[in-house]
Amino acid sequence: MPENVWLLPLKDVDDDARAVKLGEIAELEVTADQRSYVDEPLRMALVGLEEDSRHPYAIDSNGIAVGILTLQTGAATLAGWPDDESAWLLRGFAIDRRHQGRGLGRLAAAAAVAAAAQLTARHGGGQAGVVLSVNEGNPAGLAAYRNAGFVDKGQYLGGSSGPQRIMFRAFRG
Repeated sequence: MPENVWLLPLKDVDDDARAVKLGEIAELEVTADQRSYVDEPLRMALVGLEEDSRHPYAIDSNGIAVGILTLQTGAATLAGWPDDESAWLLRGFAIDRRHQGRGLGRLAAAAAVAAAAQLTARHGGGQAGVVLSVNEGNPAGLAAYRNAGFVDKGQYLGGSSGPQRIMFRAFRG
């Protein structure tokens, strides 16, 4: 059966729906390898809800949260991008360890680009796409982003987790 994902914007749902999703996000499990790249999922969601520049999303499949991601404006240089204005930063991206290997990361990464394009259309800002950095020692992440249409734009050495690849996907093209 083909997998599907939906991104649920945690800032745009009512309090009851948000509470349900935060409960599901609290139950997400990350592997030991993932812990070196991402923070604890519930903490990432709560930080995202508090900061105006961040837009946290629950990654849903079959009606339950299977992951989390955040789109952030004004922060692209954190991924080695040359400026903060031309791209959204995709950060805090994690798929629950029990749901990995099914292509959900690729689908969610592609959906994040569509969500960022919608945010740009709604709020302005002039961003042309989405940038992220992924650890060179994370072959599954690299493959998922490539399969979602992200293009490798070079190495970034400024992160705390070792050498990263800068990846970008434009809204169009």
